[in-house]
Amino acid sequence: MAGCGAVVAAALAASPATGTPLAARGTPKALAASTAPDPARAQLPMDCGPFPVKTVLSVPADLGDGHPGTVVAAHCATDTGNPPDSVYLLGFGPGERPVVVATLLTERENLTIGRLAVRSDGAITGRAQGYSSDDVPRFRPDVSLDLTWTHRGGSWERSQSAAPAGSA
Repeated sequence: MAGCGAVVAAALAASPATGTPLAARGTPKALAASTAPDPARAQLPMDCGPFPVKTVLSVPADLGDGHPGTVVAAHCATDTGNPPDSVYLLGFGPGERPVVVATLLTERENLTIGRLAVRSDGAITGRAQGYSSDDVPRFRPDVSLDLTWTHRGGSWERSQSAAPAGSA
């Protein structure tokens, strides 16, 4: 099992997120959903074929730059299985239309997000579940990770650690 853990750790090594980051300058704070970008109005860059995109979690917040944002986890709403999630940071674009300003996690990483939050320092945190190998049944994830995205030097950097045993 230790070998599987090493494979998972290598496969999920910290990597910078893509997109145009928001600069953190002030004090991060929670926002009312009505003042933040609405994920239902955003065009999320997911290829779901005939299936719709489903937002599963969203957290409205000002990440310290004075602009409202929304951290959103979404996946393809398929009729079977447990589809992997993507995590995006939304901001306002032209005409107050919600736009993706950063991609924090893609569905290609094969993780499902169970929790998202924004800390008082502006870092975004999440709890994810995934699989140590292709042999693990898709209905029984065997890896749990605590994820943290921190704004540094103009981009979002991800760090992660194994979540405590038995946590979801």
